[in-house]
Amino acid sequence: MKKLLLCGLLTATSFVSHATVVEMQTSQGAIKVDLFDQQTPKTVENFLSYIQNDAYNQTVIHRSIKDFIIQGGGFTFTDDFKAITTLPAVANEPKLSNVKGTIAMAKLSNNKDSATSQWFFNLKDNSANLDKQNGGFTVFGQITADSYAVLDKISALVHCGEIPVVNLTEEQCASADTTLTIANLVSINSVVVLDDDPNSSANLSPKENTLIDDPTPTQPGDEDSSSGSMSWLLPLLLLGFKRRRAA
Repeated sequence: MKKLLLCGLLTATSFVSHATVVEMQTSQGAIKVDLFDQQTPKTVENFLSYIQNDAYNQTVIHRSIKDFIIQGGGFTFTDDFKAITTLPAVANEPKLSNVKGTIAMAKLSNNKDSATSQWFFNLKDNSANLDKQNGGFTVFGQITADSYAVLDKISALVHCGEIPVVNLTEEQCASADTTLTIANLVSINSVVVLDDDPNSSANLSPKENTLIDDPTPTQPGDEDSSSGSMSWLLPLLLLGFKRRRAA
């Protein structure tokens, strides 16, 4: 990667930024992401390390919550969900806001510096919750305008619990006779760097996280609620899903 030079003036509400551009080729279409190299350098470096190692290739989207988030970067699937090999956790960089269309790092609850491979797309403005919860969730990029349709397509799929699926009905999701296969999941075939030119995204203006130092606590239950928690109990939940259908 080229060394990126800081460009633009920092204001009270926004940054002017350049970015590396990456593309996720999914089974539901391509998602392009502009990365905020300058504002979140450690997180971007971490994310690009997984890309360079092909770690995200042939992984799946394992969590989707309507009007909240779509999450991936954690699992492959053959006849079961298998966690990918992760690098050491990266330090939290909660500088930017979890507004609609941004990508941020998932992490363990009650551990602000626990992010490794998993990330999520914000389907709406989640800043009131995620900019403060658990030390704030690190936003490190935003999708391009033409990528919103792909996230909408994934969000609109039938869901088995929080897992978006294709070619299954809600009734099949509830049946113990249904066996999940890779063909039923939203797969990420590859993630590649399209452009590492520091001038590739000169018109980006990511929103600053102005809530991180707000002493007002998050709403009661935010840390544990199904709509707000980003804890990683997912391996147990996914294995339970598999066992219930294979019984």
